[in-house]
Amino acid sequence: MSITNKASAHWQGDLKTGQGSVSTASGSLGKTPYGFKNRFEGEPGTNPEELIGAAHASCFSMALSMMLGEAGLTADSIDTQATVKLDQDDGGFSVTAIHLETTAKIPGADDAAFQDAANKAKAGCPISKLLNAEITLEAKLAS
Repeated sequence: MSITNKASAHWQGDLKTGQGSVSTASGSLGKTPYGFKNRFEGEPGTNPEELIGAAHASCFSMALSMMLGEAGLTADSIDTQATVKLDQDDGGFSVTAIHLETTAKIPGADDAAFQDAANKAKAGCPISKLLNAEITLEAKLAS
């Protein structure tokens, strides 16, 4: 089975004063603006690293749901945040780490089963497999 998803980006101008927009074929993002100031100077708006974080957090949450199901567990809720670290090095900029932090409410789950499912989800999530960066995880079971 193969699934294809499309997104597009448009850029106009130079690096520091130019502006871009990103769109998805589904329409979830429609010409959403981004630029240097959003990415490097803290100006409100999106940037590629934020979008990678959103993709990773959502992919991980779905993978965790699957791993929990394989263990006979169903979550009432899974909330995941991804923090994407962008560092400057000799070759320019690189995403060097992603920290996943998840909290799940799962009736009847013990921490050992939850940690096992969370680590399997971290390793098996397609976005985790895609990224060439250190991926860390902090998983919390909510009461």
